[in-house]
Amino acid sequence: MLKKTSYTALLSIGLLFGSSCDSYLDLKPKDGIVRQEFWQTKEQVAAAVNGCYASLLAPPLVENLFLWGELRADLLQPSSGVRGSELNVINVNIEATNQIANWSALYTTINYCNTVIEFAPQALQTDNTLTQATLNAYVGEALALRALMYFYLTRSFGDVPLVLNATSSDKVDLQVPKSPQREVLLQIVKDLKKAEEGLLTNYGTQDLNKGRITKHAANAMLADVYLWLEDYENSLAAADKVINSGQFGLLAGDNTWFSTLFYQGGSNESIFEIYFNQIQQNPFHNMFAASTRRFRAAIKLNEEIYTSDPIDPTNKDIRGDGAALKMNDNTIWKYQGVNSSVARSSSESTAHWFVYRYADVLLMKAEALNQVGRGQEALNIIQTIRERGNALPATEKVLAPDDKDGITDYILDERAREFAFEGKRWYDLLRNAKRNNYERIDLLLGIVSTTASPENQQSAITKYRDHNSHYFPIFHREIETNKNLVQNPFYQ
Repeated sequence: MLKKTSYTALLSIGLLFGSSCDSYLDLKPKDGIVRQEFWQTKEQVAAAVNGCYASLLAPPLVENLFLWGELRADLLQPSSGVRGSELNVINVNIEATNQIANWSALYTTINYCNTVIEFAPQALQTDNTLTQATLNAYVGEALALRALMYFYLTRSFGDVPLVLNATSSDKVDLQVPKSPQREVLLQIVKDLKKAEEGLLTNYGTQDLNKGRITKHAANAMLADVYLWLEDYENSLAAADKVINSGQFGLLAGDNTWFSTLFYQGGSNESIFEIYFNQIQQNPFHNMFAASTRRFRAAIKLNEEIYTSDPIDPTNKDIRGDGAALKMNDNTIWKYQGVNSSVARSSSESTAHWFVYRYADVLLMKAEALNQVGRGQEALNIIQTIRERGNALPATEKVLAPDDKDGITDYILDERAREFAFEGKRWYDLLRNAKRNNYERIDLLLGIVSTTASPENQQSAITKYRDHNSHYFPIFHREIETNKNLVQNPFYQ
C-alpha cells in the first residue's frame, strides 16, 4: 500500500496507452528523469497527470472495482471458472489473506496524484508559459482522481489510511493509521470542491471530455459522496450542476443505444469513463467469455429485474437481453458485445469502464429527492429512465409520493436495470441499507438467498447482521508492514 514509488515508474507508466483517448498519449515522458530535473515545464506536469490516468489501466485496478462492487451483491452467479477467492467473497467467507482485499493498486494511483499535487506548482517558477489557471486545472484532475480512489476504498473497507502527501523520499512516514470513514468522505468533498474550482469543462474533443475529469465529473462524484454522507440538499445541488450544464442527455432508447453507449463509448450520455484500448485491454473478456467464464448473470435478472413479454418477445427492456446479458444462457454481455447480437473478438476487449454517466446523476437526484420528501419528483425521474429503457409493465410500481421505502426500492430496482455489472450494485445496496442507523438492513439480508450457496446462507445472514462485516478486511500484508494499522473489527 504505502510503499515508495519511483518517479521513473510514475512517468513511464504513461507509455501504456494506445490510441483510443489521445489525452493519455500526447505527452510521453522518458525514463531516467530524477525529481530535481523534472517539474520544470508545463509539458512535464501534463505528462505526470497523464501518468495518473495511465495507472488506472494497470491490472488489477479496474478488475478490483468490478469485483468490489458486484461480488457481494445479487446480480452475479459463479460459473465454472470462478476462483476460490471470489467464491469466498460471494459466500461471505472472506479472510485477510484473500487477494481481492488487496488495495495496493488504488494506493499506487493515490501516490501518483499526491506527487502531482505536491510538486507540480514548482513548474510555475521555471516555465513562464505555465499559467496559474492551467496549473490549477492539472492539480484539479489529480485531486479528483485521488478523491475517486478514496471513495472506492472507504466504501469497500470503511476506515482507511488517509495519505495526502507523496511518498517521494525516505523521510516520509509510511506507518499511517486508519482514518474514520466519515473523515475520509469529508476529505473527498474538500478535494472535489477545490478541484472543481480549477477543472475545465471542455478539453477540446469528445474523447478528452469523457476520458479526463471535468468540472461536471467532479460534481457527479460530489452528488454521490453526499448521498453517503446523508447530506441530501448538497447532493441535489451537485446533481443539478451537472443536469443544468446542458452538456449531457440520455441517448435514444432504440436499437443503436447499446452500440453507441458501450461499444463506441464517449457518447453524450457519458460523464467520465476509463478508456481501454488495443494496447491496454480491460480484464472482462476472459472473465465472461465461454471458455474461461468466471461469472454469469444471476437468474433474477431474467425473472425479476428485466422480465420478458410473454406475448411479444420483441418487446423488451433494451438494457436487458442483448445489452447487460444474453438471456438464453445468462452470459454477461455488456463488455462483450458490439451490438445486441455480435460479439467482440478476444482481441477487442476494449470496452470502457464507466465511472459516471447521465442516467446515474438523474437517479442519484431521485434518491436525494425521495429522502427530502419530494417523492413525486423522484417518481418522475424514475419514469423518464424507464421510458428510455422501454422497461416492461411487469416491473412497474404504483407508489404514493410519500412511500419513502417503496420509492427507495423502486430506485434500487431501476439502478439494477440501468447499471448491471458496472460495479455499483453492492454500493447501492449498502448505502441505502445503512441510512438512519441501518434502518433498511433488510436490503442486505434479503439478497443472501440469491447469492450465497445454500450451506452458507444462514451463516451469511448472521454475519451481515454485524455491520462491521459489510467491509473487507485489511489485506494481511498491509498489517504486517504497517504496524500502525489495526485490522477491521469483524476480522480481528
